[in-house]
Amino acid sequence: MTPFSTSNVPSMAGCTVVVTGANSGIGRVTARVFADRGARVVLAVRSREKGQTAAAEMTGRVEVRLLDLADLSSIRSFAREFTEPIDVLINNAGLTVPPLHRTADGFELQFGTNHLGHFALTNLLLPRIRERIVTVASLAHRIGSVDLADPNWERRPYRAMRAYGQSKLANLLFTAELQRRLGIIGSTVIATAAHPGMSATNLVRSEGRGAGFRIGKAVIDLVTQSAEDGALPTLYAATAEIPGNSYAGPGGLLESRGAPKLVGRTAKARDAVAARRLWELSEELTGVAFPLPIPGAGGAAISRSTT
Repeated sequence: MTPFSTSNVPSMAGCTVVVTGANSGIGRVTARVFADRGARVVLAVRSREKGQTAAAEMTGRVEVRLLDLADLSSIRSFAREFTEPIDVLINNAGLTVPPLHRTADGFELQFGTNHLGHFALTNLLLPRIRERIVTVASLAHRIGSVDLADPNWERRPYRAMRAYGQSKLANLLFTAELQRRLGIIGSTVIATAAHPGMSATNLVRSEGRGAGFRIGKAVIDLVTQSAEDGALPTLYAATAEIPGNSYAGPGGLLESRGAPKLVGRTAKARDAVAARRLWELSEELTGVAFPLPIPGAGGAAISRSTT
């Protein structure tokens, strides 16, 4: 079988694709490919200036809309103003191993942005999504463990890499529970996930870090694949004929690089009970719930009692 490449992405004419964090890295590449295939692409970004710079390098129908995933009020505003149908939502934005900071709503920055921000955004947009939701996870989910009693590192000593692993494990648990709920209501929308392997993007920045960190990052940069190749698993998860709750990643050594394929995940990432509990906690923290009605349930949305 010929390895998946951008040439396998079908025509997206007539489709609307929203990509978070689309001003740089794999998000920028993903947005560009969809625009090249004829989609109307919305770059959902924190900086209008950076978004417009990225959009200027793309062909076709590309627009920039402001979205700060570290601020629930920004997420609600974005969703409220987005009234048109969305064919594909790419939950791509994220950040890695910053010093301890908190979002506008008091969440640990990585958990709040990488997971809770996309959780709220997806559920608020869900009534308008028609085809697929792709959430970008990471190999780091393998070191992750979701502490439901202290997800925001308020009582534990903060460990940046552990916090990142927690947020990426949360991405996979979110995808699994979202797909379960979509299946319950008989929706044709599917939720998938992807990871870029070891991709050379600016997600991990060296500015303000020590010499040891910068040296380590330089070594990592030597063995990573390009942002163009790193975006392929996302494109595969968004367009290939795969089932819901699929997880795509590079097919090469240790999933670090290579053409995308369906890959495995840890036992923690397959824990259905943990996925449901995380969903319940995420609803409580964000105030956002699954918005679609259950057939035959009098129009009631799925509640936290659906376990």
